[in-house]
Amino acid sequence: MRICHVTPHLPPDQAANALLPVHLGEWARRAGNEPAYVAYFPGRAEPDGVPGPVAWIRPRGSRNPVMRATRIGTLSTALRIVRAVGPAIDRADVVHLHSSGLLTEVASLIATWRRKPQVLTLYGTEIWHYRARRLAPDLFARAYRRAAVVTFYSEGLRARAQELGLNRRDLRVIYPPVAEQFTRQDVAGQLEARIRLGLRQRHVLLNAKRLHPLAGQRFLIEAMNEIIRSYPDTRLIICGAGPLRDELQGLARSNGVAGHVSFAGLVDNRRIALYQQAADLFVLPSLLEACPTVALEALACGTPVVSGDNPGGVELSGIFGADVTIVPRRNPMALARAIMDFLEKKRRARRETAWTLACEFAPDVVAEKYADAYRRALEVGVES
Repeated sequence: MRICHVTPHLPPDQAANALLPVHLGEWARRAGNEPAYVAYFPGRAEPDGVPGPVAWIRPRGSRNPVMRATRIGTLSTALRIVRAVGPAIDRADVVHLHSSGLLTEVASLIATWRRKPQVLTLYGTEIWHYRARRLAPDLFARAYRRAAVVTFYSEGLRARAQELGLNRRDLRVIYPPVAEQFTRQDVAGQLEARIRLGLRQRHVLLNAKRLHPLAGQRFLIEAMNEIIRSYPDTRLIICGAGPLRDELQGLARSNGVAGHVSFAGLVDNRRIALYQQAADLFVLPSLLEACPTVALEALACGTPVVSGDNPGGVELSGIFGADVTIVPRRNPMALARAIMDFLEKKRRARRETAWTLACEFAPDVVAEKYADAYRRALEVGVES
């Protein structure tokens, strides 16, 4: 089977819709299939490690206000998408569309014209921020209904789509995979990970997300002042890059906790796994999540989670019970209390959590679910 992934992102981007297409390509090659990709070019140098040929699209942003106002720049990008997508789709048996936006919508049109069956995977923002278009064609909704199968990163995301009137048959929830390097560690393994990272503090908190307002790191930094009053030997490590780094570092200084907060920057998956294993608690104060892979990775390492009451956190709490504690969003004091309650009686995640992860989130389980979606797409063909 030849599978063409159309995705706005590929590594080195760390978004879910960059990482999952690569995982899918790796699994496809192991199964004897042929993956290929169409994506926006992510930087100056062509990335390594993508398991198939890539047709790169290089958007040309314009500083000319006339071009922006008349959408000439968008039209120019659309034409480049057509040139890149057309040959890749011609060679495919199945087209897998990831996320939403101009690239996905144009690719869906071309795949339909070429009579190629489609699978569409939605990760979060496409549904959380969806608004039906009244005065222009709703190209996203058309792509959504054309696909033979639509998969969602969480049950909450699928439910929200249905609330918005995006009803159709064959809607599936396929949770994100947890990579093999995120392995469970007991207290002895946790100590070994700390030694490797040079961490000597008694209490280690971890957050790993892009430094963006929706990630809510500011509320965690504000909570640290209260935490270190009772647990002064506490270190918060924040992994990730983004536009708020300077602002968050300034916030740590102004709150008098800079000596207790480390900004590790963009960290690759193997080192993230080491941080997850070393931490006492993974803290996710995000305002909006569909299914936070980083929280799943923490649980796989044996590290419990405290999350804001975003949809993804609430869903994980329902799945993993006491290993995921939920607190109100935008509430540093509630966050601090939940963290201090945990530090008073620290523990590793339960064995039941490891079993659930193996049954629902293991790479081979997730790979088979997507393989079944491809088989279904070939069976159904192109939706009208």
